[in-house]
Amino acid sequence: MDTTELRIDTAGRHVLDLTDRAAGFAAQAGGDGLLSVFVPHATAGLAVMETGSGSEEDLEEALGRLLPRDDRWAHRHGSRGHGADHLLPVFAGPSLTVPVQAGRLLLGTWQRICLVDLNDDNPRRRVRLTFLRG
Repeated sequence: MDTTELRIDTAGRHVLDLTDRAAGFAAQAGGDGLLSVFVPHATAGLAVMETGSGSEEDLEEALGRLLPRDDRWAHRHGSRGHGADHLLPVFAGPSLTVPVQAGRLLLGTWQRICLVDLNDDNPRRRVRLTFLRG
């Protein structure tokens, strides 16, 4: 098993594409297996989605409607609406697994691995990549 931790600065960005970093890690590990991607944060999650076509903005808009930044939330510390940040991982989970063959991620043509983080209170994030050989 190989593992590494990415340090990500999300300042001003809510959807960040991690695919190239994950692909580089899988290529370096080589062989066949499974790549696990894990975000050890209570207010961030992961998604496999198309990027570069407006989908990032669409996701942000949809999450804004689903999880409004107002004072309705019982969880109230932090900035206004921070309680919504703690519900995000219910919709964009903290982990995902991607099959790897000969060091290549077996993602579909338009699939990308993205960090989703609407929490502007904490722009410093960690993402753990783990490769388990098959």
